[in-house]
Amino acid sequence: MTFELIEDEDSLTVRAGDVDLFRYVHQPVMDPFEAPKPYLHPVRTLAGDVVTGYRPHDHRWHKGIQITASWLSGHNFWGGGTYLRGQGYVDLPNLGTMRSLTVAAETGHGRAVITEDLAWYTMAGEHWIDERRTLTARDVEADSWTLDVTTALTNVRGAGLLFGSPGTQGRRLAGYCGLFWRGPRDLTGGDVIGPAMGEQGDWLAFTGTHDEVDRSSTLLFLDDPDAPCDWFVRSEPFPAVNPSLAFDEELPLALGETMSRRYRIVVANGAWTPGRLSRHIAEHSW
Repeated sequence: MTFELIEDEDSLTVRAGDVDLFRYVHQPVMDPFEAPKPYLHPVRTLAGDVVTGYRPHDHRWHKGIQITASWLSGHNFWGGGTYLRGQGYVDLPNLGTMRSLTVAAETGHGRAVITEDLAWYTMAGEHWIDERRTLTARDVEADSWTLDVTTALTNVRGAGLLFGSPGTQGRRLAGYCGLFWRGPRDLTGGDVIGPAMGEQGDWLAFTGTHDEVDRSSTLLFLDDPDAPCDWFVRSEPFPAVNPSLAFDEELPLALGETMSRRYRIVVANGAWTPGRLSRHIAEHSW
């Protein structure tokens, strides 16, 4: 399958055949309360069905697929309120921004690759993290395609950093932090195959049925095999999956150190069975 890149001033779209697989917005314009950051939306199956949600009314800072941190040494790069132990969610002047510095894209050898350098800034303008991010679309098959996501986060703050989440601040089963998928509202109530909330496992899949069309979709998420996570996953009240960096324990990043993670997302037509998922994983090793 030949990939095509469509470049706009603020985004890149990756197309395979006659389907726009995803749009990556690297220069977003949004309210500071939503913690501006790059995101992927819409993401589509090869059947053309959209499998990401954008700015839902319940959490307007949720935008498709993002890499972010709900708690970073007391600052919030996620958006919305910050969870404080004993107080709940509080709106604070601590919302960060991820600035895209350079973006490069290329196609060839059966893949499309986007490489980006970003800088994470606090609301006060302090530069805390340098990031190198890559998005690779590959393995287009009859009914699925694959997105590989890698990130390397380097602490440039001048002091150590702690990645956390509402879970590390005392909210039970709310350990979201890191790579986060928010599904569209029509996939609410879908089926989760794999680990339950807060459990570990090599992979987790989410299947759901779309409105308006007589079709289902499956998203298969593979965790970094070198850094096992605890999964954050919900089917209700909205569909969401996150291999959490800090589900219930804070993750330190020392000054000058780099934390690297790699993930894989398979976007598939139809509701894949556990057997089909296992076969696909066995046939497509890292």
